[in-house]
Amino acid sequence: QVQLVESGGGLVQAGGSLRLSCVASGRTFSRSAMGWFRQAPGKEREFVGTISWSGGITYYADFVKGRFTISRDNAKNTVYLQMNSLKPEDTAVYYCAARSNALGSMQAWEYDYWGQGTQVTVSS
Repeated sequence: QVQLVESGGGLVQAGGSLRLSCVASGRTFSRSAMGWFRQAPGKEREFVGTISWSGGITYYADFVKGRFTISRDNAKNTVYLQMNSLKPEDTAVYYCAARSNALGSMQAWEYDYWGQGTQVTVSS
């Protein structure tokens, strides 16, 4: 079992930055790929980015490339989502997810564990 707890969300002005954290419990974190997804009101959950278990491979959705960066610290059982140049359309609940695989995926159904989400609101 892996439990995930996100934090770091909040209200920020357009152009600003936030760093989300996701702390995992359980001994399998270092062997799990991690993903970030988001869901805006009235919209489906969408893929943001993913990082491999080693941290050596990352992949991002086109709409965040160059603005968001995913990293992880396996010693702290934590994965991060650094978000820069935020836009109002980035407003959503952001979720981290763990996949029992070395590599991540763009597909939400391939993840085994999910956090409760953290709200990010970007004002114009």
